[in-house]
Amino acid sequence: MDYKTSGVDVEAGRAFVQRIRSAVETTHGPEVIGGMGGFAGLLRLPEGFRKPVLVAGTDGVGTKLELAQDYQLHFGVGIDLVAMCVNDVITSAAQPLFFLDYIATGLLGPDAMAEVVAGIAQGCRISGCALLGGETAEMPGFYKKGQYDLAGFCVGLVEEDDLVNGSKMNAGDQIIAVASSGLHSNGFSLVRQVLSKNKINKKSLFGTDKRPLLNALLEPTTLYAPLVQNLLVEKVSLKGMAHITGGGLPENLPRCLPEGLRAQIDINTWKRPEIFQWLQEVGEIPEIDLWNTFNLGIGFCLVVSPGSVETSLELCRAQGLKAWIVGCIEEVGPSQEQGLIGLPS
Repeated sequence: MDYKTSGVDVEAGRAFVQRIRSAVETTHGPEVIGGMGGFAGLLRLPEGFRKPVLVAGTDGVGTKLELAQDYQLHFGVGIDLVAMCVNDVITSAAQPLFFLDYIATGLLGPDAMAEVVAGIAQGCRISGCALLGGETAEMPGFYKKGQYDLAGFCVGLVEEDDLVNGSKMNAGDQIIAVASSGLHSNGFSLVRQVLSKNKINKKSLFGTDKRPLLNALLEPTTLYAPLVQNLLVEKVSLKGMAHITGGGLPENLPRCLPEGLRAQIDINTWKRPEIFQWLQEVGEIPEIDLWNTFNLGIGFCLVVSPGSVETSLELCRAQGLKAWIVGCIEEVGPSQEQGLIGLPS
C-alpha cells in the first residue's frame, strides 16, 4: 500500500497549492515578507503605533456549508469565512492585518477548493488584509468524498488609546443598525430542517422577484471592515459596535454595553427582509425563536454620539449599505431590566 491508495494524493495537493497561488498573492501588500511555501507567514507591523494592541478572532461557516456543497456553490462560503472573523475583530476598531484559513476535506476536489480559496481571497481584499497562510488537510474516511469544513483566523491591530470597548458610552447615545445581506452564516441547522420538510430543491423560487431560493439563502455575509475604517478616518464618535451573528440582536448587541447602561430598541424602525418572513411562515417558527436565531435584517450595529448620527448614516450610504437609527442607550435604574429592551418576549 502507499499513501495515494489510502486516499491522500500528495501530488494533487501540490498542484492545488500552485493553482491557488495567484489568488492568494493578490491579497499581499509590501508588509508581507516572502510568499507562499514556508512553514509560517511573515508580516511587518505598520509603523507609528505607540501602544499597539493585537486583536484576534476565529470562526467558521457552520452548516451553511452543507447547502453550498449540496448545490456546488462554493465561492460565497469563502467570503463568509472571512466575514465571520473580520466582522468580529473590527468591533474593537482594529484594522484587519492578516487572515489564515484551515480547510479539511475527505478528498481534495480541486475545482471546489479553488472556488473556496478564491472567495476567501476576495473577502480579504475587501477587508484590506493579507491571506497570509493556510492549511488544507485531506482526511479520507473522516470526511465523506466531496465534503469539507472551514475554519478561519483573523488578526488585527489598533492603538490602545483608540480601542472601542464601550467605556465611553453614555445614556443618550444612538444605535445605528446596518443592514445584513440576508441570513449571513447563522441559523442554518434550522434552515436546513425547514427546507427538508418542505422538499425545497434547486429550482424552487422565492420572493416577489421570483429569484432562486438557494441564491437568497446562500448570499454571502456582508463585510463591514471598509465601513468601519471610513468611520474611523472621519473621526466619528464611535462608542460601541456589535456584529449580529448567532443569537441575533438579543445576544449580540448587549455584548458591547458597559455596566449600568442598556439598549432600547424600536422594532418598528425596519421591515424584516422577505427571506425571514418566508422562513417563519413556511417553517412555522415561533417569534421568540426567530429573534434568537437570525439577524432579521441587521448585520452590524454602531453606537455613536448624537452629533455623529448624520455623518455615520451618510458613510453607510456611501458604502452602499442601508442604515437607520434603531434605538438608543439609556441608564439602568433600580430594579430595571438589563441588556436589551423593546423586543418581543
